[in-house]
Amino acid sequence: MRAVHTRLDPKPLINDPWGDRLVPGAARGLILEAALAGLDAGARVVAMASPGTLVDRYLMASPAYANVIFRSRYTEDALQAAVAGGARQYVLIGAGFDSFALRRPAFAADLVIFEIDHPATQALKTGRLAACGITLPESVHFIAADLARRSVAQALSDSPFRPDLPAFFSWLGVTMYLSKEANFAALRSIASCSMPGSELAFTYLDEKALDSPSESFQQLANAVASVGEPFRCGFHPQAIAGDLRSCGLTLLEDLDSEQAAARYGRADLHGARTSRFSHLALARVGL
Repeated sequence: MRAVHTRLDPKPLINDPWGDRLVPGAARGLILEAALAGLDAGARVVAMASPGTLVDRYLMASPAYANVIFRSRYTEDALQAAVAGGARQYVLIGAGFDSFALRRPAFAADLVIFEIDHPATQALKTGRLAACGITLPESVHFIAADLARRSVAQALSDSPFRPDLPAFFSWLGVTMYLSKEANFAALRSIASCSMPGSELAFTYLDEKALDSPSESFQQLANAVASVGEPFRCGFHPQAIAGDLRSCGLTLLEDLDSEQAAARYGRADLHGARTSRFSHLALARVGL
């Protein structure tokens, strides 16, 4: 989605073309199958004349599209502000195929980057980097950790991460797949291993969406469940500040996708007006 947005949007909010190179062909094939499943036989024949275009349109029509773009822009805006304030460590929890280390902007030249993800995901990503002939600098550290078994603090303890220096954490597109208890444990772990004043950008779902899903939300929930990753947890926006305080963090900001669309002047992005269930939040370590 980030690469499609970069290529096709006339006024893109982000510049992230790397998905076109990093995403494996097998994954593209699965997306194409999903796109074709919604077409009748005649339309499939026509669409297969340009399968790449079909995949692009399918991704841009996803209810998750606007949130994926907004969360990337929001997080890197917050990261830039944190770097200006002295942060020199960037920790991506559940990094997946994030490409920040590949397209590092000028403001991030001195950052030490830590990418934490499941060993299988890390192996796939590092394999794709090697296949693309990409060598990253020594300031980028890949930490393979199953966070269902090890805490964020434990994972970082095996790396050059400095708990005595300010850091910025991103945790995007993860909380909704974990239990409430696992989310609280992760938040407490982040607070325990980082210097006061460090910040965390994260996403969450409004719990109301899980209790009374709209048609568009149910479509998204069905899609993620079909690949074995059902939504498990949401938070109440009215209670998120208290939830964070109980874990040692202070809420700085909380935006739903409609508010994010207003901030960036992009109410035209698909799903921006209807995905108020998706939230972007920024918190600071310390009370």
